[in-house]
Amino acid sequence: MAIQHRGGDTRRQYQLVADRVRLLIEAGGFSAGARLPAERELALQLGVSRPSLREALIALEIEGRIEIRGGSGVYVTSVHPVETAGTPSLGESPAELMHARLVLESAVITLAAARVTKAGLQRVQEALEAMRSELADGLKPVEADRRFHLSIAEMSGNSVLVDMVGSLFDGRHSPLSLHMSGQIESDDTWKDALAEHEAIYQALEARDPQAASAAICRHLIASHARWTGDAAEIPSRGALTL
Repeated sequence: MAIQHRGGDTRRQYQLVADRVRLLIEAGGFSAGARLPAERELALQLGVSRPSLREALIALEIEGRIEIRGGSGVYVTSVHPVETAGTPSLGESPAELMHARLVLESAVITLAAARVTKAGLQRVQEALEAMRSELADGLKPVEADRRFHLSIAEMSGNSVLVDMVGSLFDGRHSPLSLHMSGQIESDDTWKDALAEHEAIYQALEARDPQAASAAICRHLIASHARWTGDAAEIPSRGALTL
C-alpha cells in the first residue's frame, strides 16, 4: 500500500513501518549490537502484519541500520537520529507486486487457455526448456522465467496485458526485491519453480482454463512464500481450485 503525503510524495507501507522500527530503536535505547524483539513480538508491538514488518526490516538492513541473522534474530548495527525524510524508497513492496501478479496473471492465463495455438504453446514450451537447460548449467534462469510468463500473456491476444505482465515481473529487479531473492534463491527453489511451470504448461496444453488459473495461482503464491521464507504457506498441488 502506498500513502500520499503532502508535496506529492508517495510512501509505501514498508517505509512507514521501517520508520517506526527506527523510532523504536532510538526511543527504546537499543545500542549497536543489541538484539531486537522476535519478529512475532515486534509485529504485535507495532500493530503491523508480519509480511510488512519483514519488508521493513529488509529495507533497514539495506540501509545499514540492522543485520538479519538467520536462526538468530535481528541486531542493531547503527543508531542515528531519525531523519525527517525517513526510510528511502527501494521499489514496490514485493508482497504487493506478487499480489498484483496473482490477480492479473490468473485472469490472463484464463483468457490464454481459451485461445491456445500451436505456435503460442511452442513459445511457452521453448521458455520452459530454456529454464531447464540453464538450471542444468548452474545458472539462474530469470530471463527464461520472464519469457515463460510473457509467452502465456501473448496468447491472450492483448498487447496491453503483455506489457502489464512484463512490467510487474520486472519489479523483481528493485533493490528490495533483489535483496529478498538474493537471500533465498537456490537451485532447489528454482527447481520448485520449474516444476510449477511444468504444471502450468500441462494445463495450457490441455486447454483447461480453470486448471491453468489454479496452477499459476499456486506458482505465484509459492514463489512469494519462498521469498519470505514461509514454507508452510506453500500450497500443495491441487490445493487451489478456482
